[in-house]
Amino acid sequence: MSSKEEVIQFLKDFLFKLDYWGLYIRRDRINDKNGETLFILELKGHHVKEILKQLTAEDYSVGPLPDKLYQISDMWVFGKNIKTREVYIKIQLGKPNSETICISFHFAEHPMNYPFKK
Repeated sequence: MSSKEEVIQFLKDFLFKLDYWGLYIRRDRINDKNGETLFILELKGHHVKEILKQLTAEDYSVGPLPDKLYQISDMWVFGKNIKTREVYIKIQLGKPNSETICISFHFAEHPMNYPFKK
């Protein structure tokens, strides 16, 4: 688990890069949980970007986690209640000079832990 200060710093870095380089939302899985969740919640990519801009340390759940599959950058997990549903959000900074990446944006499959939530 990261300290609250480390989470805050990650979010500052992520938001700066998000504003400058933009966002790539992964939709390349066989089981497209991200797309399904976006459809059910009636959200589009720009909505996801705005939700990510609102993340705080209180939304933090886990991370950083190593990206063993693509080895791009560490992954961080957050959760957010959207339209009364808990959404699991996994993001990473991505490669240098490129978009940030939203790996997961789908309904939480298990109760999430929020170490900094009051």
